[in-house]
Amino acid sequence: MATVNIYLNFDGNCEEAFLFYGSVFGKEPSYIGRFRDMPPAEGCEPLNEIDGNKIMHISLPISTETSLMGSDTFGEWSSQFKQGNNFSVSINAHSKEEADKLFNALSTGGHVTMPMEDTFWGAYFGMFVDKFGINWMVNYDEEVV
Repeated sequence: MATVNIYLNFDGNCEEAFLFYGSVFGKEPSYIGRFRDMPPAEGCEPLNEIDGNKIMHISLPISTETSLMGSDTFGEWSSQFKQGNNFSVSINAHSKEEADKLFNALSTGGHVTMPMEDTFWGAYFGMFVDKFGINWMVNYDEEVV
């Protein structure tokens, strides 16, 4: 069955927050990716140094079952940032079929913000806001044997 974690969004201070959380839990991030690490989007101007250095994704394992995850927001995404709604429930599915089933069921009556699709970071991923206003992310990482 899928695991569920919390995904936090920040207005430019994600790295500072996760350094703090890591010091509290005595843990180090297992992954830090910056927006400058993304492949350039067709037709988009290159990121400036400040936005390129912001956190695209960070993962801080808390236990074998849970992680805190997060990212910064900027540009068109930052207009939707509001403290208090800056989190998502993140589901890590065990198969593409489970990811699709959960995504389709939970997003019914809501608003899909990113349909399930293969991503440049190698995951099958999608996002939506459910009919109750809760932000969700569904992710499936194919295990490499």
